[in-house]
Amino acid sequence: MAGDALRAQVTARWQEGFTRLNRAEPGISGLIAYSEAWNIATDFLRPRDISDPSDAPDLATVKAAFDLINRSRRLPVMLETYLDAICNQFHLIIQDIDRYLAEYEQSGDTAVVLQLVFRLVMWYRAWAPIEELGPTIRAAYTLTFQTRLFSILPPAFVRGFKALCASTLVPTAQHAPTMWEAFEVLGMTDRYEGIIASVGYERIEQYVRETCAGKWDTPCLEALRAWMTGQIVPWMLPMYAKGALNTEDARGMLQNVGSRFDFHMNKTLCDLRTSEIFDIIIDFPDSSGALQDLKECLQRVDQRAMLVQALRKANRKRLLHPGADTKLILSQYVATIRCLRIVDPPGVLLFKVADPIRRYLRERPDTIRSIVANLVGDDDSGDSLVDENEPIQPLQQLEIDDYNDPNWDPEPIDAGPDFRTNKPSDVISTLVSIYDSKDLFVKELQVLLAQRLLAITDENFEKVEKERRNIEILKIRFGEAALQVCEVMLKDMTDSKRIDSHVQSQKASILHPTIISRHFWPSLESSDIVMPGQFQALQNEYAKEFSTFKPDKRLRWLSHLGTVHLELQLQDRVVEADVPPLEAAFIELFSEKNIWTMDELIDGVGAVDRPAALRALITWIDLGVIKEDEVNTFRLLEVAEEAAPSSRIASVAVEEPMMSAAQQQLADQMRLYWKFIEGMLTNLGTLPLDRIQTMLRFAPGYDQTIEQLAGFMEAARREGLVVVRDGMWKLNR
Repeated sequence: MAGDALRAQVTARWQEGFTRLNRAEPGISGLIAYSEAWNIATDFLRPRDISDPSDAPDLATVKAAFDLINRSRRLPVMLETYLDAICNQFHLIIQDIDRYLAEYEQSGDTAVVLQLVFRLVMWYRAWAPIEELGPTIRAAYTLTFQTRLFSILPPAFVRGFKALCASTLVPTAQHAPTMWEAFEVLGMTDRYEGIIASVGYERIEQYVRETCAGKWDTPCLEALRAWMTGQIVPWMLPMYAKGALNTEDARGMLQNVGSRFDFHMNKTLCDLRTSEIFDIIIDFPDSSGALQDLKECLQRVDQRAMLVQALRKANRKRLLHPGADTKLILSQYVATIRCLRIVDPPGVLLFKVADPIRRYLRERPDTIRSIVANLVGDDDSGDSLVDENEPIQPLQQLEIDDYNDPNWDPEPIDAGPDFRTNKPSDVISTLVSIYDSKDLFVKELQVLLAQRLLAITDENFEKVEKERRNIEILKIRFGEAALQVCEVMLKDMTDSKRIDSHVQSQKASILHPTIISRHFWPSLESSDIVMPGQFQALQNEYAKEFSTFKPDKRLRWLSHLGTVHLELQLQDRVVEADVPPLEAAFIELFSEKNIWTMDELIDGVGAVDRPAALRALITWIDLGVIKEDEVNTFRLLEVAEEAAPSSRIASVAVEEPMMSAAQQQLADQMRLYWKFIEGMLTNLGTLPLDRIQTMLRFAPGYDQTIEQLAGFMEAARREGLVVVRDGMWKLNR
């Protein structure tokens, strides 16, 4: 049963197919006609080698054959056969691709790649079906050809294609229009759209770096956009605005892609300025143009977090380390404040960047002194933290949000919960807010003022008025109540001058002390030094006249403070020197006898520690006035002798037999700090002498002068441990 049914079904189908192909013609004449039409059509569609010449077919006959096949409903079968033939003949195209790419790899000429593209277009058009066959067959052919083509193109073609597109960015390129048409025919515009766009992106990146890197004085965005209008937009037209009938159509087509390219330009410039931000801040205010660009770019590109991260990293590496002077850190912090207020007026970026700087400055022992010294004009660096054009105003307190204010704005979305704690807008208030209370600054101000006032002599007494003007200015910032003690100190200076004039009028004296009220001045370092000989007599005479003028008061001498001008009359010479009182006291003892021991000298001036006594004696040893004959035994040189050079004091040599015991002790003390110096020069490279001196102040017990450090470094240079060039010291490796 099953076999009969199957045979019947097959017979019916065969009969149906025969009837359709024979088309009710007599006998098998219709089938024969279909076979001839099939052969004509398949021969016409057969992919041929375009290098071989062939005769043009009779299109009327071809069209009739296709019409017959279509009426026989066999066109899909023919299309399938045709597409298979296309794939089978693709080895011809592969040969051309290999030949052109080999030539390109050898020459690097993008014209070869363009020739290959045009050759592929020739293959595509040579194998394409005629238009009369309809869009369905042509679309199927195009899909098959492009799919097969992109599957065989090697990576070398992609590289060459990118180089070819890049070459069209040159304004003189003449092949651009026909090239883009060829790309469109082969489907490369859509297939390699990302590569084509990357060419534009890379050109933008290159141009931004070439024209904007290191140029911070004027904004660059306007010039960059003008360049894009003249260079990039014309290049974009053939690909992104094809089919545009007029300028308005082209503008509409380019709107989206133009926005992408403008975004990339902003991102590139933002990346560049972010990498330069530390140097931009150093160069402020000459770098205002770059800051304006950065502000505009950040409004378009969300890279605020990247900017904060880059600046904090640069600060850690280049600023927040022991090798940086506190004044330098403060100057950079103030510049950072001013720059980031331009970039981000609400202050969120500043708050995030400033936090590590503020914490580091809070840990530095000389931060308050540096700020106060700058406020009173005692900063010798020449760079003021305060802009002279800014109005002097009281310290600002933390602001509290007033939600009833019609101009109130919410915090920026990236602001942290503690953002309001950083609200003071003027620089001084921001610096003072590093600490919890302004009382610390007021106390430091009092100490600094005391030191400055005590350093004033009769020759420069007019500086008192300068200090008075400074205090009047600081009253505006800190308030009058906080600076009442400073007013008392200034009054004491005026009174001291008047009292000294009165005492001198009663009995002339070469002694000119500064008389202060001990209850209103900061605690001064006390000392039990007793000035011997003529110094003691001068003090007693002056105190007696003072008591006559001020019967209810008495003087307590601070003999370790001040300066003494001495003229030593020796047998063969006269030595003049301005020295501290301790040095003057020691040399006064030598007027009694020529030879003293260390213990005798210390007993002669009262309680003084041996290191201080040692440094005082070294002064006279260096001047050739005394000499250490034996260990801790010193002799006055009435007649000059050839003394050891002072640089030997700081020698780092282990053996130094010609060095005196006093010099040896100082050398041993300096030798302890060599490891500190070696570590500095290892980690930070070359350093000037003043920077080394600043960093050594952080070492425990270091109290050497920069002159003594210079002698030590010179001795280290002679030992071959360091080298110096243009005042910069580095290790001799």
